[in-house]
Amino acid sequence: MRKTIVAGNWKMNASKESVNTLIMGILAGIGDVKSEVIVCAPYPYLSQVEALIAHSQLKLGAQSLNINTAGAFTGEVSADMIKDFGAQYVIVGHSERRSLYGESSALVAEKVKAALDNDLTPLFCVGETLKQREAGETEVVVTEQIQAVIDLLGIDAFLGIIIAYEPVWAIGTGVTATPSQAQAAHAFIRQLLAGL
Repeated sequence: MRKTIVAGNWKMNASKESVNTLIMGILAGIGDVKSEVIVCAPYPYLSQVEALIAHSQLKLGAQSLNINTAGAFTGEVSADMIKDFGAQYVIVGHSERRSLYGESSALVAEKVKAALDNDLTPLFCVGETLKQREAGETEVVVTEQIQAVIDLLGIDAFLGIIIAYEPVWAIGTGVTATPSQAQAAHAFIRQLLAGL
């Protein structure tokens, strides 16, 4: 039976006050939720969130990571730094990272590797643009994104990866994927991985 996971990505939104308010609200409302609930906070707030969720069922994730373990990479954050704040998860391949910062599928695969090598669970985002969807290329795009990880790490790596279907056309546009669209993509991804 598949586990239900709910992960919230705060993107570049937060303040110390809003973090307190949001986390306290989530903790008050989470009750007996059986799903795994993950909050992916901006780097400056990881410590604050770590302290607020201590001894709760809420899990902590980061929004990206650098493939290097240390060095002269100004503004970047390594897996060890993320783990130092108690995070267990990290988003990789988010559509904004791909489209705004030019992260290729090959680089995303390296980020997946860096996460797995450091005992972080990647929340591996895959999905297509509106133009690709309208051209009927959803499955081609998703396959290419997944294949890059397989080429680097092998199919068994997916035992430790959470795949998040994230259609680019539904991010920040006010348009959302219908349940049937999302289920079709999930079914395709499961079929793809089962057939490899």
